[in-house]
This record gives sequence, C-alpha cells and structure tokens, in this order.
Amino acid sequence: QLQLVESGGGLVQPGGSLRLSCAASGFSLNGYVIGWFRQAPGKEREGVAYISSSGTWRDYAESVRGRFTNSRDNAKNMGYLQMNSLKPEDTAVYYCAAGPKITLERGEYYHWGQGTQVTVSA
Repeated sequence: QLQLVESGGGLVQPGGSLRLSCAASGFSLNGYVIGWFRQAPGKEREGVAYISSSGTWRDYAESVRGRFTNSRDNAKNMGYLQMNSLKPEDTAVYYCAAGPKITLERGEYYHWGQGTQVTVSA
C-alpha cells in the first residue's frame, strides 16, 4: 500500500520552531519531488515548498521563504520541513506529497499524506 505519513505537528508559540517529517511506505521517494502544502480553515490548500528528487532544486512560497527549509533523506525514504520563526498565520494542516514535477501546483502531485496540524498561538 502506497502511503505517506506526516508527523511532528503540534502547538507552538509565535517565534518558535517545528520540524515536520514525511515518511513513505510501499514505494520509494527516489525519483519523486516532495512537496509540502498547507490548508488553513476556510482557505484553499496552498503550496509551501518543494524539493527535487536529488535535493538540488528547492523553492518556497514567498510567505515562508527565509523561515522554512525543506530537506530529504532518500536512504531513509523521508522528507523534512524545518519551520522557524513561526507566525500565527502559519497555523494550518500541513501535508506532504510526492509527484514528478518541481512545482507548487498541487494538481501535479500523485501521492498525499493525511496531514498534521500545526497551531501557532500564544
């Protein structure tokens, strides 16, 4: 069974940090772009970051650039999203996804996790 599972979400104060993990099972992430997306209540799911299959290419949404860093460990079949200087507006359910293209367009991703909640609040 092809599966992506996110972990590492939680409640954090503004200015704090969290590290999300994305674990793949039933298939290899090698050769896939890993994308990170988020969806806040009442809003559409938006692309946050992606990293190419080799890790060479990365890009971020303007709203998180300079604060978030994504990485991957192909040997462990894992992806990561380090989130620093978190703001209340970062509160959302965060999803990882795997697809063939380096893009923040969610329609280009084939496999999705179930999401992990991130809440930034004092």
